Amino acid sequence: MPGYLTTHVLDTARGLPAEGVTIALYRVSGNSHQKIAETVTNADGRTDSPILAQDTFRTGTYELVFFAGDYLRATGQAGAHPLFLDQIPIRFGMSDAEAHYHVPLLLSPYGYSTYRGS
Repeated sequence: MPGYLTTHVLDTARGLPAEGVTIALYRVSGNSHQKIAETVTNADGRTDSPILAQDTFRTGTYELVFFAGDYLRATGQAGAHPLFLDQIPIRFGMSDAEAHYHVPLLLSPYGYSTYRGS
């Protein structure tokens, strides 16, 4: 089975899935970024489908950009301008053409974490 990429966002400050977060996916080659997908999280903090599906999956270096600032403003968590966290880029590599890669974001107004999930 070909590989694919999924993600989700959890609001750790409120203890809820983060609904309405825009996420862009870029393929990275050297200093070049090519935008290949954009989506928004649903009520479960997930995307409705893989952000990189099996039919378009390729190994390589990628970057997910989470538009956290828009979400934090919409939920009243933004704080003073400029925001401490606005756009959060996460660059990662996918080397296994048969694997499911899952890159979640755990978000609060002043911090975030990520990991390779399942």
